[in-house]
Amino acid sequence: MMSSFIAQLITRKNESVIKAQLPPFVVNFFKLVTLPFIGILIFLMFWSLAANSIDTSLGKFPGPAQVMTQIGNLVNEHVESREKESAFYERQENRNQARLAKDPTYKPKTRSFTGKETFFDQIITSLITVMSGFIVAAVFAIPLGIAIGLSKSLNTAINPIIQIFKPVSPLAWLPLVTMVVSAVYTSTDPMFAKSFVVSMITVTLCCIWPMVINTSVGVASLNSDWVNVSKVLRLSTFKHIQKIVLPASVPAIFTGMRLSLGIAWMVLIAAEMLAQNPGLGKFVWDEFQNGSSESLSRIMTAVIVIGVIGFLLDRTMMQLQRVLSWDKNSEVR
Repeated sequence: MMSSFIAQLITRKNESVIKAQLPPFVVNFFKLVTLPFIGILIFLMFWSLAANSIDTSLGKFPGPAQVMTQIGNLVNEHVESREKESAFYERQENRNQARLAKDPTYKPKTRSFTGKETFFDQIITSLITVMSGFIVAAVFAIPLGIAIGLSKSLNTAINPIIQIFKPVSPLAWLPLVTMVVSAVYTSTDPMFAKSFVVSMITVTLCCIWPMVINTSVGVASLNSDWVNVSKVLRLSTFKHIQKIVLPASVPAIFTGMRLSLGIAWMVLIAAEMLAQNPGLGKFVWDEFQNGSSESLSRIMTAVIVIGVIGFLLDRTMMQLQRVLSWDKNSEVR
């Protein structure tokens, strides 16, 4: 009896029967919570079994239990680092106050805390970098995609350039970007660190092409009736783009943005590993070079966190698309 009920739950053919037998909130709960939970549970089970059967030079491959332990260790390290930072500035403030009491003409000096970045500091660094590169790319790519979609001549002129540079891995640009930034960005008091600028430009290069292509395709695929309405109303070019082009192209634009952001997050981690720039990629590489008994579990923890952050970034873009899209009933995946 139970087996037949489970079979009905997972069979699309009998989905209407199940909906009729069960309250809607039960069906929704099963789809949104129970099924993902079962999937994650099965994944954790296979991961644990596989980890126990894999031996490396540093010991057993880390399973879920080791990752959970390392999450706790990384949280403790972050808390300890913040406590050290707070104590450092407190000691500095006390010294300055004591010096001022003896010499009122003394000008206090405050030195920055130079402790090692924690795992959570690296996460924040990577997020700032990827979002900065993504926003810069969007500022250039979306207007260019709209222009290409509206003009066949411009599309014919620029499309060969897009097709040539689209397949090039952004990591192939990394040495060139590093050399150019080192040669051009020579300020003695720079607003941003060179490592940040290099990583950001690398992210921008990988974000541009999916956004340009998807935006141009979305604009070029506009409903002809909507275009005719714009002509009848004699809308200016700006009004045509504002009232017709952008609302109709939102799904295509956001598809390009979601693809770009996912690719950017992957490329950034690799770029940070290769260039040894601050971020999660550097954390993974440092742990690999460290080669301690906990290195594997710390690397696996970073891998899980990278995946979770990538998922959350994609879900954020999806929710933003739902808010900005005119069609609230369309399904976004």
